[in-house]
Amino acid sequence: MVVGDFANEVDVLVVGGGPGGYVAAIRAAQLGRDVTLVEKGALGGVCLNVGCIPSKALISAAELAERMKQAGNMGVVAENVSVDFLKMQEWKNGVVKQLTKGVGQLLKSNKITVVQGEAYFSGTDQVRVATEESSETYKFNDCIVATGSSSAELKALPFDGERIISSTEALNLQQVPKNMIVVGGGYIGLELGTAYAKLGSDVTILEGMDQLLPGTDPKVVRIITKNLKKQKVTFKTNAFVKKADVHGDSVTVTADVKGEEQTFTADVVLVSVGRHPNTSDLGLEQIGVELDDKGFVKVNEKMQTNVDHIYAIGDITGPPMLAHKASYEGKVAAEVIAGEASAVDYRAMPYVVFSDPEIAYTGLSEEEAKAEGYDVTSFRFPFPANGRALSMNAADGFVNVVADRETQRILGVQIVGPEASSLIAEAVMAIEFGATAEDIALTIHAHPTLPEVIQEAAEGILGHAIHTANR
Repeated sequence: MVVGDFANEVDVLVVGGGPGGYVAAIRAAQLGRDVTLVEKGALGGVCLNVGCIPSKALISAAELAERMKQAGNMGVVAENVSVDFLKMQEWKNGVVKQLTKGVGQLLKSNKITVVQGEAYFSGTDQVRVATEESSETYKFNDCIVATGSSSAELKALPFDGERIISSTEALNLQQVPKNMIVVGGGYIGLELGTAYAKLGSDVTILEGMDQLLPGTDPKVVRIITKNLKKQKVTFKTNAFVKKADVHGDSVTVTADVKGEEQTFTADVVLVSVGRHPNTSDLGLEQIGVELDDKGFVKVNEKMQTNVDHIYAIGDITGPPMLAHKASYEGKVAAEVIAGEASAVDYRAMPYVVFSDPEIAYTGLSEEEAKAEGYDVTSFRFPFPANGRALSMNAADGFVNVVADRETQRILGVQIVGPEASSLIAEAVMAIEFGATAEDIALTIHAHPTLPEVIQEAAEGILGHAIHTANR
């Protein structure tokens, strides 16, 4: 028999093995479905292999190096602190390898069939999976598409993989560049730019909007920009890149900065201006799946497309492009396929930026709450009034709690400060449960710990914060 003559009959087919796809596959298997997963690259997708995990590993290592160098005021003098960047990369790659191996074992233990290859929809109930050697057809009952996203490219700065690079190459450099230009001051550019600055690069960030982290509360961004100045990171806002010229081992970028043409030269240019959905080479439009004008798949609250039994999750369904959002949507899609009454609810979605200090927020900002018609009250508690933050020598920032004035129900929380990425979990739980400021205030928090800042902010909503002035 010639391979590909007959279609392989499968129950649930998942296309993409990232944090959306592999989670969806496991959840569907837990619910009794027979699952086949197709992945053209490494299991774990962008997040695990060339995104959130390796970037956070480098960020953590860079933070450790900086803290060692700056621990003198705590009485810890570390002389001749140096960075072995190749060894750091080796450690980072080991973290990734351990996690990708773990994903493979999880899929195997859930009896999920993994097929290596690139999928293309040849019908509303079948895909063609191609490898370098051959191709096979898989006919499915239900399908979950989770193909993720790729770094967006600027026409003026086409990627060459060496001097003009995306975040993928930035995570795999073999030496710390002496100078780095970051085009785009969103969370990816800010995270990687800050990490390389701590490792010794002279970093310049060029952002086209009027502030770094566009869309983020300006009060939060001010804390970040203050620390960037301390780290001697140069940043320009209202900076529109016009072109880049590569000359041997350097790149010169020409930009219009607030109406004035300026040039910047560096060893590498990291372009981080967003991501686009991986939907163009799947054949989705040919089988009638509706996409918007940016290539994102249109879905409903059950993650269903307009084509019966085809679902889409994660980055391909539109912003925000978050790994935990993809995982959440994957579980919902799997549960809907299994006949459960499941639907997405994004109100308590956490957002995190691993900047210095970290930023995390969930729910509604004060402006968003007012726009939705709430009579808003809020209270901001400063980290410098928290004993644990001071004892960690990391007291920059604040927590802001937003609540409905009449009911005191928590509507949103914004944090900028140490370990904000972990602290936000309490706020997410509070919003998910419909908690009030009194619920948090009456919950005993251990002392001295960072979570006390959330309790104190909640007490401030009630008018009786202890360690800062009440309004």
